[in-house]
Amino acid sequence: MRGYDGRLARRAARLTLLMAFLVVASACDAASGRLVGEQTSGLADTANPAALHAESQAARLAQPQVAAPLAPRAPALVAVTIETLEVVGLLDDDVPYAYWTFGGTVPGPMIRVRQGDTVEVTLTNAVDSRVAHSIDLHAVTGPGGGAQVTQVAPGEHATFQFQALNPGIYVYHCATPLVPQHVANGMYGLIIVEPPEGLPPVDREFYVMQGDFYVQSPAQGGPRSLALDKLRDERADYVVFNGAVGALSGDTALRAVVGETVRIFFGDGGPNLTSSFHVIGEIFDRVAPEGASEWTTNIQTTLVPAGGATIVEFTLEVPGDYLLVDHSLGRLTKGAAGVLHVEGPDNRDVFHGQAK
Repeated sequence: MRGYDGRLARRAARLTLLMAFLVVASACDAASGRLVGEQTSGLADTANPAALHAESQAARLAQPQVAAPLAPRAPALVAVTIETLEVVGLLDDDVPYAYWTFGGTVPGPMIRVRQGDTVEVTLTNAVDSRVAHSIDLHAVTGPGGGAQVTQVAPGEHATFQFQALNPGIYVYHCATPLVPQHVANGMYGLIIVEPPEGLPPVDREFYVMQGDFYVQSPAQGGPRSLALDKLRDERADYVVFNGAVGALSGDTALRAVVGETVRIFFGDGGPNLTSSFHVIGEIFDRVAPEGASEWTTNIQTTLVPAGGATIVEFTLEVPGDYLLVDHSLGRLTKGAAGVLHVEGPDNRDVFHGQAK
């Protein structure tokens, strides 16, 4: 039981830090980058050597990359190919999970096109998948957002085209029955449809999505999987950014420099929970609420529904570690936190103080 007790001790220490509102995000590093309270359904089966072996082989999923801004151009044909992959990765310390993914990451790859483009989407389902998958892009005008023509069995593929009619930021997700089961396993991402003139340039862009996970008790010798009863009752064990507890901390924290402008493309994959997105110690200079073309200014927290997305922008004035959170703060204990690490000179005119 030594490993079990050690995990509980680490989780108790992290919870103490969180309940103090994580005043300095360096506490995240001191706690090994894990920001989650005790979840009994996610504890390792220390009595089962096979389960421990499976956990020791798992690693965190890679982080998806931000698609580069588009150069000015006329509308074009843009080809997008995505493979659906069922992979095992760490959802938390010693908690391997059987993810279903677009491209092996949670969220899936960012798609970036211009208004007026014709987008050709090819969805391939890996030959070793156990179930069919599909893709529904909220940027699509057409039946099922593409899902009706991309119900793809393992080892098969499908292709369709759509015209990007409306600028904005849109969620895409799997829409194969049982739809919430596929989404809850990690099958979501963002597609950005830039206006014809593009988005204003900024120094840094980041890609972040929130999701809620519902976890069964450990299986014999294998990773955790989805608990359908918890999914139905909206009893999430984990609420996380980019697919795992601590995915945006430590070596994989977001990074920027004082004086830079930052843009975060933020989406909520759900499948159930709305996000109250907030960066502790910053004010959003501009927000595109729900991805709208009309921007609002000077926003502290922005509401993002499940299946919705937003763009937030701000300028960095002071160095330090800034926490990304869902301001439904109980979800901090379930993992809903990330770190933006900002380096550069102090700015005592804006902020100064000394921690006790």
